[in-house]
Amino acid sequence: MAHGLVPLLGRSQGGTHPLGGQRRTPSGKRGGLDAIDWSAPWLADWRQTGEPLAERVQHGGLSCAAALNQAGAAPVRFVSQSALPAGEGYETFIARTNQCPTRDGLHDFFNGLCWLRFPLVKRRLNQLHVAQLARTGVQPVRGPARDALTVFDENAAFLRAPDALWDALRQKDWLAVFGSLRPLWPQARLLLFGHALLEKLVQPRKSITAHVYRASPAGDSIADMDQWVAAALSAQSLAAKPFAHLPVLGVPGWWDANTDPAFYADASVFRPPK
Repeated sequence: MAHGLVPLLGRSQGGTHPLGGQRRTPSGKRGGLDAIDWSAPWLADWRQTGEPLAERVQHGGLSCAAALNQAGAAPVRFVSQSALPAGEGYETFIARTNQCPTRDGLHDFFNGLCWLRFPLVKRRLNQLHVAQLARTGVQPVRGPARDALTVFDENAAFLRAPDALWDALRQKDWLAVFGSLRPLWPQARLLLFGHALLEKLVQPRKSITAHVYRASPAGDSIADMDQWVAAALSAQSLAAKPFAHLPVLGVPGWWDANTDPAFYADASVFRPPK
């Protein structure tokens, strides 16, 4: 079985309520980080870096920004949200100062982890955002390029997969993706990237869907994926919507309920192509 597609045993399906914008759990733990289940298979590639940092926030009294800075591996320095001047855009501030405004909470904590694990992709996304803003200015409605950049940053997952599996996924041929082609999944490498996607999966529910970007790195490491994706990204290619949609709890080995073929019969989640 490919790394990142590890089995998930004994996990019942989560509730249907979203995280919303909550900043703290009822227990008062800082930012809700105590709700992260680091044993979840979709966090297998994040656990080694993320779990000790979350521990420092939960029990060490550090802010998310301070804990992330202790990792010392990001191309930006994490600072309090209050460092962002009124009227200056978030992406512009990052590009100008090499600092990333960071609030305490799941969303910004996962964003910081993305900077640590995928520094080249995050830097490239920032460059593309700033270039688009310089070209078009701040508009009430984002254009296709900025919209795609935001979707990518918040909700992307990277997939290296055999052609047959990728083609079926793009076509939303769910019977093939999770049925006849299920034996191909151990040959695939799926990495979640979007920090909003990771945040939502703290309370997993069947409908959570990733925008999957196909990657073909030379190797299977995160560093290989980071380098390949960063080199491939452009505003033009993203505006063409090169994504496939994947309800992530359908991934074999990621949710015990999906061993039953009836799991995929829910057309409200595994939607047919238009």
